[in-house]
Amino acid sequence: MKQHQYELSILWTGNEGEGTSSYTSYSRDHQISGIQKMTVIEGSSDKAFRGDETRYNPEELLLASLSSCHMLWTLHLCAEAGIQVLAYSDKPTGIMIETEDGGGKFTLVQLHPSLLITDENQRSLLPSIHHKAHQRCFIANSVNFPVEVIAL
Repeated sequence: MKQHQYELSILWTGNEGEGTSSYTSYSRDHQISGIQKMTVIEGSSDKAFRGDETRYNPEELLLASLSSCHMLWTLHLCAEAGIQVLAYSDKPTGIMIETEDGGGKFTLVQLHPSLLITDENQRSLLPSIHHKAHQRCFIANSVNFPVEVIAL
C-alpha cells in the first residue's frame, strides 16, 4: 500500500483591527496556498455565516474536490477503454444541514457529468466507466455521505 501526504498553507486575512473580540468583529477571509502552486485560492465562509460570497467557501471546495476527482478518474478510464473524450463538464450540487448545536454536515452530493465523445456508439459504455470512477475516487471513498453520479 502506497501512502501519500499533502500539505497546504491556510492564512487567515480577516483581522479587521480587533481580531476575534466578537463574532461580528472579524472577516472570515483567508488564503489557501501550496508549495509550487501558481494561484492562491481566496477563501471565506458561506455568506450565511458572515462570509464573502465572492470567495470560495469550504463547502464549495468539497464539491469541487469530489467533482474533479470523479472527472480525472473518468478521463483515465475512458482513455484506457479507447473512448476519446473531447469535452467534459460537471455542475455538482450538495445539501448540507445545520445541526441544533450550530454544526452541520453534508447529507448528499450529486455530480452531473456531461461528456462529449467522438464515437456516440460508445456512449453505452459510460455508465460502467462512471461506476468504476466513483468506486476509485479517493475523495468519494473518504466522505461519510452519499455521492451520486447522474450523468447527462
